[in-house]
Amino acid sequence: MTKQQLIDNIYKTESFLCVGLDSDRKKLPRHLLGCDDPIFEFNKAIIDATAPYCVAYKPNVAFYECEGLQGWTALEKTVAYLKRHYPDHLIIADAKRGDIGNTSAMYARCFFEQLDVDALTIAPYMGEDSVTPFLGYRGKWVILLALTSNKGSHDFQMTESKDGECLFETVIRKSQVWANDENMMYVVGATQGELFADIRRVAPNHFLLVPGVGAQGGSLEEVCRYGMTKDCGLLVNSSRGIIFADNTERFAEVAGEKAKELQQQMKQLLK
Repeated sequence: MTKQQLIDNIYKTESFLCVGLDSDRKKLPRHLLGCDDPIFEFNKAIIDATAPYCVAYKPNVAFYECEGLQGWTALEKTVAYLKRHYPDHLIIADAKRGDIGNTSAMYARCFFEQLDVDALTIAPYMGEDSVTPFLGYRGKWVILLALTSNKGSHDFQMTESKDGECLFETVIRKSQVWANDENMMYVVGATQGELFADIRRVAPNHFLLVPGVGAQGGSLEEVCRYGMTKDCGLLVNSSRGIIFADNTERFAEVAGEKAKELQQQMKQLLK
């Protein structure tokens, strides 16, 4: 998916919502646990209910890897289902990979060739040679961790150099030499508020993947006030607030309602 295709989908759907498929088996509705593949059945129902209101899905790979082979199979089936039934939706594997060059090349093969997702989150702190293997795939996106939404993000990411530049700013500035806004995004947590303005000074045109709205307390309005561009430039992720809003047989219906609520807010903000 190109940047322009993503922008077109956002304005067609009137939404920049990304639904996080953090599908924890322990939180699934009990009536699904007797299925042959309860995680996939859960994902499929969530996808069908929320697809009209979002432009992207983000399965967090840890929730699948912890289930062993069965979990990875559920992830493969989920990606295949999305590609077959909802090809206009961006598929982001939230795996936070990044290692020495030859290892990163294997991770790239895993996610961009074998699993065939559209985008992958990458930890950039081992430097350029740990990221560039992911950048050789036409039509694929690299999403670098820049300023995350967790409490400990300030332990290192806000560390200032002698010239007053924070580490997250250094990451964004240096990484723009490796790629451009047509194939690189940045993760910026919704809990970071006014710091979005600092990020936009360094990366005015890149898309930002924004977790932390909803359960983690981030403000959608604040994210848009400081982070939105003329092309939107945002993919705002919500996971638990949508997919685990209900654990009865109505779980998918309620998830659709929650996604629609966010989409309606985004529709107004896009105007």
